[in-house]
Formats: sequence, C-alpha cells, structure tokens
Amino acid sequence: MAYLHQQVDGSPIALPVGKVVCIGQNYQDHIAEMQSKTAAEALFFIKPSTALCPLAPAFAIPGGRGAVHNELEIAVLISQPLSQATPQQVTAAIWGYSLALDLTLRELQANLKQLGRPWEIAKGFDGACPVAGFVPAGDIAHPQQLDFSLTVNGIERQHGNSANMIRGISQLISEMSQHFTLLAGDMVLTGTPAGVGPLQAGDQLQLQLADFFTVNTKVS
Repeated sequence: MAYLHQQVDGSPIALPVGKVVCIGQNYQDHIAEMQSKTAAEALFFIKPSTALCPLAPAFAIPGGRGAVHNELEIAVLISQPLSQATPQQVTAAIWGYSLALDLTLRELQANLKQLGRPWEIAKGFDGACPVAGFVPAGDIAHPQQLDFSLTVNGIERQHGNSANMIRGISQLISEMSQHFTLLAGDMVLTGTPAGVGPLQAGDQLQLQLADFFTVNTKVS
C-alpha cells in the first residue's frame, strides 16, 4: 500500500510525499538506556520517502536481518519550504502532528557504528517509517506538552511527553533547516523516549497521542 499523507479521519492532505528528517538522542532517558553521551551538536539523519508506509492496519518488518526495534516519535508535517528558518518561521510552516515509528535494525546499526561507517541502511530501509494520520496544527494548542505512548501486546513499552525534549520542536526544526532545506510534504521525526525494544511478527500495537487519537495496528 503506497503511502500518502492523511489526516486522522483518513482524508487526504494535499501535500507531496517527501523525505523524513530525524533527530537522534533528543530525550535524556533514551540516551541513558543506549549508554550514549549527550553532545552539544544535534544528531540529524534522513530517511528516504520510500521508508514511509501507513501505520495501520498493519506494517511489515524485515526478516533475517536481526532485531528490529520500535522507536516511537512525534512526527511533524511541513507545509512550506524552510531554509535557514527561525523557530517562529518553523511554527508557521507546520501543517500538523502525528506519531510514527522510527524502525531500526539495531544489530546492523551497532555493527556499522563499530566500523565507523554510516548507518542509514539500518534506519532507511523500505517501510522503516510507519506513520499515523495527522492532526492539524490549529487543533493542538500546546504541541510542546504532548503525552504519547506505545503498548506492545497490552504492555506499555514507551511513554513520553514532548515537554521532556532536549530540543523543542520549533528549535530542532530550525536547526535542521540550517543544514537541509525542508520542502512542503517533508516530515520531521522529533526523537524517541526510553523503551526501545524488538518487535516480532504478530505483535499487537497501540499508539496514543494525548487525547487526539489512538491507533491499533499489528506487525505482519
């Protein structure tokens, strides 16, 4: 099933499907669980548009390539070009907010890190970014106070709040735009809290974004 930007109610969003620009290590608890170090410079990376896929009713994970970890993140859809943008310009260019999974081939990523090599293939494979429908920005009064969670087979695995981001949404997108021009239809992933772990075929998932939506899906 091809990915198209959609609202929570399933209606289409009139924006092209672009790249996904991500920030790593934006929650202190996740940095601790990965035994990483907090750095002054933000860690940015890109997933291609071919990584995008619908979150529900099901999504597939690669087989035979080691553990595939969930990384639940708030997703931000960009509605107009941003280059060298201020945080205020970023806020004006946000179409809406959703949830996405930054699926990660964890063992492959670890091996590539040990070799000192880039690890895009552990993050940017086909289907590596399942996305739910978007809530229009105008419906969310306080995007920097959003509670979100992931349960796997009825057990809560991740629970975060955007208030705990090291870099807030507008600030991190402003910093991104100093390096990469963001275009209308591009999506930004804002980092994951603690609780990453392996997914298996057959797992039942529930993702919740505050009081805005709950999505039930499964790993096929």
